[in-house]
Amino acid sequence: MQSRTTRRPTMVSRINHWAATGTLAIASVSALAQGTVPAPPPAPTGRAVNITVDLNKPVGEYKPIYSWFGADEANFTTMRDGKVLLSKLHDLSPVPVYIRVHHLLTSGNGVPELKWSSTNVYTEDASGKPVYDFKILDGIFDEYKAAGVRPMVELGFMPKDLAADLPNRHEPYQVHYPQSAISGKSNNPPKDYAKWGELARVVTAHLVERYGRDTVKQWYFEVWNEPDIDYWHTAPEEYWKLYDYGVAGVRAALPEAKVGGPATTSPRNPKAYAFLKNFLDHVNTGKSAANGKPLPMDFISFHAKGQPKIVEGKVTMGIMGELMDADHGFQLISTFPRFRNLPIIISEADPEGCAACSSKVNPANNYRNGTLYPAYTAAAYKRLFELQDKYKVNLLSMLSWSFEFESRDYFEGFRDLSTNGIDKPVLNFFRMTALMSGTRVATTSSGAVPMNDIVQNGVRNESDVDALATRAAANSAAVMLWNYHDVDGPGPVVPTEVAINGLPATAKRVLVTQYRIDDTHSNAYTIWKAMGSPQHPTTEQYERLKAEDGLQLLTSPVWMEAGSGTVTLNTDMPRQSISLVTLKW
Repeated sequence: MQSRTTRRPTMVSRINHWAATGTLAIASVSALAQGTVPAPPPAPTGRAVNITVDLNKPVGEYKPIYSWFGADEANFTTMRDGKVLLSKLHDLSPVPVYIRVHHLLTSGNGVPELKWSSTNVYTEDASGKPVYDFKILDGIFDEYKAAGVRPMVELGFMPKDLAADLPNRHEPYQVHYPQSAISGKSNNPPKDYAKWGELARVVTAHLVERYGRDTVKQWYFEVWNEPDIDYWHTAPEEYWKLYDYGVAGVRAALPEAKVGGPATTSPRNPKAYAFLKNFLDHVNTGKSAANGKPLPMDFISFHAKGQPKIVEGKVTMGIMGELMDADHGFQLISTFPRFRNLPIIISEADPEGCAACSSKVNPANNYRNGTLYPAYTAAAYKRLFELQDKYKVNLLSMLSWSFEFESRDYFEGFRDLSTNGIDKPVLNFFRMTALMSGTRVATTSSGAVPMNDIVQNGVRNESDVDALATRAAANSAAVMLWNYHDVDGPGPVVPTEVAINGLPATAKRVLVTQYRIDDTHSNAYTIWKAMGSPQHPTTEQYERLKAEDGLQLLTSPVWMEAGSGTVTLNTDMPRQSISLVTLKW
C-alpha cells in the first residue's frame, strides 16, 4: 500500500500543474466540460514575492522542537482513537516524541471528561497510611511504551486524601466543566509535604521498576502546571516547597532524573513574569525545604499563548501574544548565567488557552479545523527559533497542547490533531516539520513581516509570506514556505519565486518534491464540508476522508537543472497555505 505521506498528486494538483504549463486545455477540456473535475483556481492576484535561500550560510541548529504534544485528559491515551494517534505521532517523527498530560496523580475512576482525568494512584487507609494502586497509571504509560513515545511526567494534581483543607476554599474535590475545572480541591496544596515527596518517590521508583532505569532517565519530570493561576490554590512560596519536595522525591528514586518547572503561564503578563523570576531566584540561591541541599533543575518550562477573537465577523488570531510570551520568557532566563544554557520547554505553545473549549463554546475556535491553524503555527515556528537566537538561550520544545477528544462530534472545533480518527490539516504541518533536519540556513523574503513587527503587532496588514530552510547533509535540503495572515478568510494568491543558492558544483540535477497544505491538499476538513458536514458519515464517506487526511504532494516530484549552484522554482501560495519543498542531489 502506498504511504500517505508519498501519495500521488491529487487531481486538483494535476489540474493546477496543467494550468501552469499551458496544457490544461489539451489535457482536461473534455473532463471539465463534463463536470468530472473541478475548475482550476483563480490566477494569482497578490504582489509577487521573491524568496532566497543560501544553503552555505548556516544560522543555527534545527532542533526538533515540534515533537512534543499534550492534553488535559490523560485517559484519552488509552482509548481507541487515542491509541491510534499516539502511533501516528511516533511514526511522523525521526526523533522521539514526548507526550505531556495533566492528572497523572488525580483521584478518580479513570473515566475522562473535558478538562479532567484521573488515575487514583494514591489513597490513604483509615490510619492515614498511603495506599498505592498503579493499575490506571500503568495503563497510560503502557500505551506510551506500545506506541514508542516518551512521557513528559507532569507531577499533578493532588490526590484527594492528600489534599489540604483551605479556609478560603470550599469547592468539592472535582468541579465539572464548563464550571472552572481547576477550582476544586484537586488543586489544593498537600496537607503533608513529606507525604507529597514520598508520593513522587514511590511513583518514580515504580516507573523505574516497570520500564527500566535507562528508559526513565530519558524522560522529563515537571512539577505541577501553571501554579501562578488557579491551578494552585495557595501562595507562590508554597509552590517552591511543592517543587522542593517533589524533585527530591524523584531524585531519591532516580538520581539522574531530569527535573524542572515551573510551567507558568504567559510571561508577557507581569504577574506571571514575576512568579517565574522569583521561582528561578529560589532555585538559584535557595536550599531545598525537603533536604536542605542545593536545588536541582535540568530544564525550565513556561507557557506561551496567543488570543484569537472575532473582529468584524472574522476570526482574527493573536500571534503576537504567543511570540511576546516567548520573547519575555527567553529574555528573563537569559539574565541568569546559571540557567541560560538549560533546555527551555515551552510546555504549552498554542494560539490560545483552552483546548477543550470547542467552537460551540467559542466560535473563534473554529480556526482549528482548517488551514489557519497550521499557517499560524508555521509563522510562529520560525520566530521561536529566531527569538531563541536573539537571546542566546536553548529552546528544546514547542509543545502543542493538542491531542484528540474521544467520541465527540466531527470537526467540533477542539484544539486537537484528529477528530474521530480523521487527521486535521495541522497534523500535516507537524509531518512537514519532521521532514526537515540538520542546520537552519539563511533565508530572505520580500514578503516577510519582520520578527520585531510580528512580535509587537501580529500580521494585520500585508500577509507574511516567508520561509524556513534547512540543510541536512551533503546531498539534501528542505524549504518550508507559508502565506499567513491573522485574519481568516480569502485573500490574494501570492506568486512566489524561490531561489535556492549554494548547491555544490557536483549537483547538476536536483530532485525537487513539494508538499502542500491548503484548501485542496492535505485537508480532510474541506472534503467533509463538501459532503454536507455529516456527523454520521457512511463507510464510503469515512474512507474518502481517510484517503485525503494525510500529507499530500502538490505536484509530482521533478528533476530540475541546477545552474551555477542554484535552483529556482515558482509556486502560487494561497492565503493560509504551507508548502514544504525538499531537494536531493
